[in-house]
Amino acid sequence: MSNQPQEKYGHLVIIGGHEDRQHGMEILTRFVELAGGADANIVVITAASQVADQMWEMYDQAFGNLGVECRSHLLITSRQDANSEEFVRRVDQATGIFMTGGDQKRLLALIGGSALDAAMHVALKIRGATIGGTSAGASAMSGHMLATGRVETLPEKGSVSLGAGLGFLHRVVIDQHFSERQRLSRLLTIVAQNPYLQGIGIDEDTALVVALGSGIEVLGQGAVTIVDGRTMITNVADIKDRDTPELIDVRLHLLPAGSSYQLPTADTEPGKRLPPQLLDILENITKRNPIS
Repeated sequence: MSNQPQEKYGHLVIIGGHEDRQHGMEILTRFVELAGGADANIVVITAASQVADQMWEMYDQAFGNLGVECRSHLLITSRQDANSEEFVRRVDQATGIFMTGGDQKRLLALIGGSALDAAMHVALKIRGATIGGTSAGASAMSGHMLATGRVETLPEKGSVSLGAGLGFLHRVVIDQHFSERQRLSRLLTIVAQNPYLQGIGIDEDTALVVALGSGIEVLGQGAVTIVDGRTMITNVADIKDRDTPELIDVRLHLLPAGSSYQLPTADTEPGKRLPPQLLDILENITKRNPIS
C-alpha cells in the first residue's frame, strides 16, 4: 500500500464583489461552513488593496460575527512577505483562505509565483481547504486574468488585455461587478479575441461556488453569466483595433442564484442532472488541475 497522503480537493468561492458582510451574510456563511465552521482557521489576504488595514477590519468583524475564533490577517506589502516562512506556515495551517478586493494586478504582482502562491495550491488541491475571493480576488483565481479593460457599449477589439492569474481554474476568465457595471460587452470582447477561453461574469453579492471534481452552485442575490465562443464565427482577426467585431453563434448561459449542478454519476439526483449544453463547461470549471 502507498504511504502517500490521499489528495483531498477543496472548494473555490468566487464572489462578484460587494457581498453582504453585515446582515444575512449568505455567501460568507457558506465560505465559513466549507472552511470548517466555528473550528475554521481563516487567513485573510489583503494584498490587492491599498487600504489593507481597513479591509482586514471589515472581514475580521464579519468572520468574528460568524463565530470564527481563529482568524488572522496576512499583511503582504512585498514579495519578500509572500515568500516568508511565517506567512507560508500560516497558509499551510489554514482551512480557509480569503482574498479581498482592490486591484488584481497588484495582487498578482505581490504574490504571483511566490511560495505563498504555491502553498495556496497545496491547500486547495491536497489538503481540501477552501479559497474565497471577492472582486479583484475573484478575477485573480483563473489562469488568465482580466488585467485592463474599458467598458464600452459594444465589444471593441483591443480594448481589453489579459495577464497571468493564480491558476486555480483554467480556460476561463472571470469578470466581477458584472451586471451592475454592464460588463457584458467587455466579456464578449475577451471571448472574441480568445475563443479558447470561456467568460464568467459574476454579479455583486453573488458567488460561484466550485467543488473541484464535483459540481457548482450559485449563491446570493444575482446571477452568473457564462459566455462561450468556441463555436462562434467572427471577423475579429481582420478588423482594426477599436472596431466592433461580428460575433455569430456566441452562446450565453445564465445561472441565477439557487442554481446547482453536479457532474453526472450513477448517484446523481435527477433534479441535479446537468443539461448536455453545460456538461463540458462544468467539466472544465471543476477540473482538478495538478499543482504546477
